[in-house]
Amino acid sequence: MDSDEPLAPLEDACTVVLLRDGAAGLEVLLLERPRTSRAFACAWVFPGGKVDPEDRIGHDGARLPDDLAALAAGVREVAEETGQLLAPEDLIRLSQWTPMQRIPRRFRTWFLVAQAPSSAVAVNPGEHESFAWLPPAEALGRHERGTMVLAPPTWVTLRQLGGFATVAQALGHAAAGAPFSYNSHLLRHDGVASLAGTRSGVVWAGDEAYPDPAEAGPAGARHRLDMTSLPWIFEHSGGSVPPGI
Repeated sequence: MDSDEPLAPLEDACTVVLLRDGAAGLEVLLLERPRTSRAFACAWVFPGGKVDPEDRIGHDGARLPDDLAALAAGVREVAEETGQLLAPEDLIRLSQWTPMQRIPRRFRTWFLVAQAPSSAVAVNPGEHESFAWLPPAEALGRHERGTMVLAPPTWVTLRQLGGFATVAQALGHAAAGAPFSYNSHLLRHDGVASLAGTRSGVVWAGDEAYPDPAEAGPAGARHRLDMTSLPWIFEHSGGSVPPGI
């Protein structure tokens, strides 16, 4: 039975997808979370973290809008976690991810993308154990084989980036598009969108099972990630690459 309890209040966070042109094409930077981490233990993630109070204050002392505070947090987190130095203008808005289920803490996370200033990475040992520059297809292949743990937003972003051969192509496409808001609802094994039940995947606006009628798609429409077993299966009726990149 679904609970009538309200969802946890939203907190803000930022994730930065760093790209470089490798010998075989586009590569992304992934960091491995420690086994002892309370969040995403053992998962491979993009650099990022929550928006801190100081990120919300501009150089003139005025309070920044939420999206600009996320940019500031992204610059700070990348420096702390990788040693790479970015400026806010280097970052392009890619997408926004918001969990719509009852969990103790919910983060509205801005996903930003940028070209890495260099290939050198200085991992913060308190937050990550190792790093890897990988083509998106290689990271997804490791996940499919069960040798790399990825969270759904990371998986979907890697899948989308796999359609680009160079950093310039990926950044150009992101700059020309409108960031897509992934308000993620869980799916039960029977395919009905729900905030309870056995999780087999997530569903987003445009899917026939999306719980908000105003944003649900027609019968048979798909915009979901099936996580019942490996390999995960992404379905999107509007094409192979959804809005946002």
